[in-house]
Amino acid sequence: MVNLVEAQKPLLHGIMKMAGVIPYTIEIEPGTTMNFWVPKQTLKKPNKKKSQTQQEHMISITKPTKPVVVLIHGFASEGIVTWQFQVNALAKKYSVYIPDLLFFGGSLTDKPDRSPKFQAECLAKGLQILGVDNCVVVGFSYGGMVGFQMAELYPNLVRAMVVSGSILAMTDSISEETMSRLGFGSSSELLLPNSVKGLKALLSVAVHKKLWFPDRLHKDYLEVMFTNRKERAELLDALVISNKDSTIPKFTQRIHLLWGENDQIFDMQLAHNMKAQLGENTTFEGIKKAGHLVHLERPCVYNRRLKHFLASLSAEEPSN
Repeated sequence: MVNLVEAQKPLLHGIMKMAGVIPYTIEIEPGTTMNFWVPKQTLKKPNKKKSQTQQEHMISITKPTKPVVVLIHGFASEGIVTWQFQVNALAKKYSVYIPDLLFFGGSLTDKPDRSPKFQAECLAKGLQILGVDNCVVVGFSYGGMVGFQMAELYPNLVRAMVVSGSILAMTDSISEETMSRLGFGSSSELLLPNSVKGLKALLSVAVHKKLWFPDRLHKDYLEVMFTNRKERAELLDALVISNKDSTIPKFTQRIHLLWGENDQIFDMQLAHNMKAQLGENTTFEGIKKAGHLVHLERPCVYNRRLKHFLASLSAEEPSN
């Protein structure tokens, strides 16, 4: 029987290509590869008379010509699935890059490191290989934590951040409080469901307006989107740090927190606490009638707020 989620992939890929982004896989280092969706004008293919294999090895990379926005996905799906409603909205004015983090969407490593810091290091290396000198990072949930790491490690690469449904770091206390409040025994139980019932439970806390899908669609989604389960469980284990090891970095970048006001996973109180911790360079906006998946539930409002922040960054740049 055809997997409905897998069957929709060519359509989504076609929509991405119409928006001007195409897939490209990069070797970060021996044993580690990352898949990116990149602006097609930044990849120059050789003469079509060459074989497909020769063409792939002879592709030249050029620097983006527009301001760069990097969209980093969360834990329940890969890049273009997470950001499917944002890419086209941004592509006209910005060079949009959508990475798949390690163990998502074909990105893999044979290294044992599962920390968000390692994800950030690999992502930064990939962007540098792609000719990106600086960018605005838009991070959702797990992607926000990776984005914070990248902004701290590479302040010259990350010039600003937009963060939705995320936190600086998953401390013991935040993890325990969140799982207890939501009624889950662990983050793996929440974020790595192995049954239709488990996936429905995840969706029920991730969205504000309850959605109905047939069980078959849930089953197909589980099969397609929850691969590399062992490695993803290790990513979740590596995410949690001791309270005593938690520090608040001093970011030089502007940071905008763009939140679903009904987020049950990382609620508004956590967002306001984080804003206070991050200081005067940080701003906050809430979006009504939206939960954790704010960018999917209310994409038009989300895109409008996101573009307004991006435009404000351009307005701050000194004229030549």
